[in-house]
Amino acid sequence: MISLPAPLATTREHVRRWAGDLRAHALELDADPEAIRRHLDLPAVRFLAGHEVPPDWQRASDAAGAGPAHGLPTLERVLVSEELARGDAGMMLASPGASMCGALLGVLGSQEQRNWVYGALAERPRWTCFALTEPERGSAIGEMTATLTPDGDGGYLLDGEKRYVGNAARADVGAVFARVAGTERLGVLAVLVDTADPGFRAEPLPTVGLRGAQLTHITLERVRVPAERVLGAHLPPTRRGMWSIVAVFNQLRPSVAAIALGIARAAHDYVAEHRRLLRGRERETYEELGHRIDAARLLTYRAALAVDRRPAAGHLASAAKARACELAEDVTLAALGLLGPGARLDHPLLEKLARDARGVEFMEGTRNIQKLNLFQGLHTGKVGRP
Repeated sequence: MISLPAPLATTREHVRRWAGDLRAHALELDADPEAIRRHLDLPAVRFLAGHEVPPDWQRASDAAGAGPAHGLPTLERVLVSEELARGDAGMMLASPGASMCGALLGVLGSQEQRNWVYGALAERPRWTCFALTEPERGSAIGEMTATLTPDGDGGYLLDGEKRYVGNAARADVGAVFARVAGTERLGVLAVLVDTADPGFRAEPLPTVGLRGAQLTHITLERVRVPAERVLGAHLPPTRRGMWSIVAVFNQLRPSVAAIALGIARAAHDYVAEHRRLLRGRERETYEELGHRIDAARLLTYRAALAVDRRPAAGHLASAAKARACELAEDVTLAALGLLGPGARLDHPLLEKLARDARGVEFMEGTRNIQKLNLFQGLHTGKVGRP
């Protein structure tokens, strides 16, 4: 087992207490994703709005939940994600904050670019987005068609489409990946976009699960990107495209695994609350699911520690993400079965958990992608090395 340092254990206890606030509004947000704006004062939401702010930024308030003045290492992000997703993954993902855009800033951003984004976040709760996936092409960088055309002043004009982008319809700032016109693989850049600029349009998409995240289709038509908004200009070209994407995914995949774990725990707890008497095979099924949750948590912690030690060590992160997402689906479906044929109608919160569990499968790469990544680690001997 992994023994948590005292500060991390304290953080987990804080967010565990806040998770119930998210649960209380889960079905409201599922029906209306804009309901998150009515709950920006919840401690968990306030925490998420500031949890990625770097060390040299001060809290807007010293009150508990106002958001720490330091970035979270991967393990701490995992602890937070599991506990808050146990409250409600939709509320967690709908909350404002730096999110994936913040992780990318940590990899590629200059101090001036961080000042711009985090300065805006410090003023009031704001959303950000991370736009990589394209219609019909997914996240394959070699097939990317979003284009940056030089404008003659050192900046670019951005054109293209992105799809399945969380929170983009609410975002003030977006990180967008696109290819410089006339270049090949190394010509892919990430840029920061002010979503209020002309040419940026975001349309929410209907989804079955994780509705609070408000997945969005983005259309970009000659959106102006000043030179100072190009991420990684101070780095060699090999570190601006796929390398940066992998670095961000390595950091966040353990967190996605933790979200899936939180959903699984919520469903497991729900059965305990609503079916207090389980006998025979039902009891065995319930206990087996509990053991699998514990095992997946240990794998997720190990994956987070591996990334914290070495950011390129993302193979266990893929293993954890694949295992936890599969588990979330198994637990939520088993929970519905344990509560009887009418469970989806009689227990709307549990039915929502089952839909959300399916949604997490598509975050940061589906199961087949994670297995391919893990195989590569096994094949090259990178998995299992001390």
